[in-house]
Amino acid sequence: MNPEQTGSRVAIVTGGARGIGAATAVRLAADGFAVAVVDLEESAGKDVVDTITAAGGRAIAVGADVSDAAQVGAAVQRTVTELGPPTVLVNNAGVLRDNLLFKMSESDWDTVMNVHLKGAFLMARAAQEHMVSAGYGRIVNLSSSSALGNRGQANYSAAKAGLQGFTKTLAKELGKFGITANAVAPGFIATDMTAATAARVGVDFEDFKKGAAANIPVRRVGAPEDIAHTISFLVSEGAGFVSGQVIYVAGGPLD
Repeated sequence: MNPEQTGSRVAIVTGGARGIGAATAVRLAADGFAVAVVDLEESAGKDVVDTITAAGGRAIAVGADVSDAAQVGAAVQRTVTELGPPTVLVNNAGVLRDNLLFKMSESDWDTVMNVHLKGAFLMARAAQEHMVSAGYGRIVNLSSSSALGNRGQANYSAAKAGLQGFTKTLAKELGKFGITANAVAPGFIATDMTAATAARVGVDFEDFKKGAAANIPVRRVGAPEDIAHTISFLVSEGAGFVSGQVIYVAGGPLD
């Protein structure tokens, strides 16, 4: 059963107020989905919602801390009430607390794990009920090339690697209900988060991007829209035989 038959073409995008999340929300709206733009503060999603509605789409901004089960439940229920039951979930919410291991605090570790891993778990657990009822669903988790290891990101790398295992498990558990689960692992994407990384290491962001591009086969850094295009495919009906995969969108192979 496809979403047209169930009457639900509704997507939830977490961390949807900016960067990859915002680009994804706008793209999915253009694809015909009503979109719940979930971010920590509801007001943060207003610009994205305005962009979508100005183009003739449907969207709402929803404030929620994805690491809090009660807030996640409320966010999903509000989506159901105002837009309809979701059949697409994009777990994009994320934070950085970069530091070398000997400087990393327990709070740095816990915050990153709670948002990336626990958040994806709570959102998927809440949303899958509606997908199972529909007999159709698409879950996309945002991993990262940092899952392969990255200096100063022991917490982030571990969380992003964990999301890959989580994704493969969801694919095995939920496939019989018509639900696919995949992970997208971006390489260098020019966002506020990568700008923060440049600032952390004391490098001008433009120089940081040029240095990164020199080591990427396609000779440019990525844009949020590059990731949104890939997610658009993975949540489409035509991607129904793609599940449990980790797709690195990084401008070339990663060693």
